[in-house]
Amino acid sequence: MSTLDFVVGIVYLVAAIAFVTGLHLMRSPATARRGSPLSAGGMVLAVAATLAKVANDGTISGTGWAVLGAGALLGAAVGLVSARRVKMTAIPQLVSLFNAVGGGAAAVVALMDVIRLTEHAGATVAGRTSVASVLDVLIGALTFSGSLIAAGKLQGWIPGRPIVLPGARAVNGLLALAAVGLGCYFMSGAYDSWWLVGSLFGALVLGITTVLPIGGADMPVVISLLNACTGIAVAMAGFVIDSAGLIIAGALVGASGGILTKLMADAMNRSIPAILAGGFGTGDTVNAVAPGVTGDVHPISVEDAAIQLAYAGKVMIVPGYGLAAAQAQHEARELAELLESRGIQVDFAIHPVAGRMPGHMNVLLAEANVPYTQLKEMDTANPEFPSTDVVLVVGANDVTNPAARRPGTPLSGMPILEVDRAQRVIVIKRSMGHGYAGIDNELYTEEKTGMLFADAKRGLAELAASVKALVGA
Repeated sequence: MSTLDFVVGIVYLVAAIAFVTGLHLMRSPATARRGSPLSAGGMVLAVAATLAKVANDGTISGTGWAVLGAGALLGAAVGLVSARRVKMTAIPQLVSLFNAVGGGAAAVVALMDVIRLTEHAGATVAGRTSVASVLDVLIGALTFSGSLIAAGKLQGWIPGRPIVLPGARAVNGLLALAAVGLGCYFMSGAYDSWWLVGSLFGALVLGITTVLPIGGADMPVVISLLNACTGIAVAMAGFVIDSAGLIIAGALVGASGGILTKLMADAMNRSIPAILAGGFGTGDTVNAVAPGVTGDVHPISVEDAAIQLAYAGKVMIVPGYGLAAAQAQHEARELAELLESRGIQVDFAIHPVAGRMPGHMNVLLAEANVPYTQLKEMDTANPEFPSTDVVLVVGANDVTNPAARRPGTPLSGMPILEVDRAQRVIVIKRSMGHGYAGIDNELYTEEKTGMLFADAKRGLAELAASVKALVGA
C-alpha cells in the first residue's frame, strides 16, 4: 500500500466518523443544525481524497478534468440556488429531486463501468462487480424515475390522487421479472452491456408504474423509502468502482432511510407493502368542499377565539400543512410569545407525518426560532390534552381526525393527536375541505370545536392583534 492510499484510507475513516456523528446529532432538533454541516464537511473530505487518488493514478486526461470541473461547478450552482430559493412547503419536492439525482448518478456509474469493462469482445466481469452493477442499475433507475413521479405529485404537475392503471399490478410484476431477468442473464456470463441497458429501462418504467398508484397521504413514507433506495444504489456503486467512501456513505443513508421509513409507516399504522400497493390518499384538496359533513359546524369570530386563548391556563398549538402552505410559522411563534407573556403555558404538538415529509413541522418552527423545549412529539402531547384548556389547530386535518379511532374508515388505526380530548378546540382553516385521506374530519362538528375560517397567516395575525387589544398589551 502506497503512502497516498494510506492517507486516503485515513481520510475516508474521518469522513465516516463525521457522517455517523452528523446523523446522531440530527436525531434532535436542538442539535440538527450542527449535524448537517458536520456531515457535509465529511463529504467534502471524502471527495477531496478521491480526487487526489484519481489525480495520482493519472486515469483522467486534461479534457476529462475540464468536464469534471464544469460538471461540479454546474451542479454546485444549481444545488445552491435551488436550496436557497425553495419555499419550505416545496422542500419535499426538492428532496425527491435529490433522491432522483443520487439514484440516477449511481446507476450511470455502474453502467459506464460495465461498458468500459466489456468494450472488447469476449471480455468478462468479476462476479463481485457484475452483481453490484446489476443491483445498482436496478435500484438506481427505479429510484430515479420513482422520485421524479413523487416530486411531480407533490408539486402538482401530476395529480396527487392514486392513478391506478388497468392491470397495473400484473404489469408491475412483468416489468420486475423482465428487469431482474435481464440482469441475471448478464451476471450468468453474457457480459454484453446491452442486457444491462435493457434491465435499466425496465427498472425506469417500473419506478413510474409503482409510484403513480400511491396517493398523497403516503408521500412522506415514499420519499423516505426512495431516500433509502438512493443510499443502497450509492453503496452498490461504491462496490463497482471500489470506493470505500461511497460504500460507507451509501450504507449509512440506506440504513437510516430504512429505519425512518419503518417509523413513518408505523406512525400511519400502515405496512410498507400496503403503501407500495397504492390506492390511499387523494392528494391536495385544500380548496375542495366536503359534501357529506354530518352535524353542525360552529364558526367562531376572531374576537371569541382571542378571549378563549387570552384567559386560558394552558394552550397547545397543533401545526399542519396549512400552516406551512401559508408560511405562518412566524405568526404562530409571535402568538405563542404573546400568550406566554400573560403567564399561559404554550406548547406545540407535532404529529410525525404532519406536512409532507418527516420533520416538516419541526423544521418550520425551528426556522421561526420556536424553542425546542416547546415542541412535543405525539406520544408526549396526547396525555396532556385532557388538561389543556384550548387547542389551536392550524391547518392540520387527518392527523387530528377522531375517525381514526373507529373501524371502517381510511384512517382507522392511524395514531392521531387526540385534540378532541381538550376542553376547547379552535381550528384555523380556509374551508371545510378534507385532507389526503379524502374524508371529513369529525372534529369539526364537535360541540367544543370552533371553526375560524381564514388563511393561517392572516388568522394567526388577527388573533394576536385581538389578544393584544383585549389585554391592553
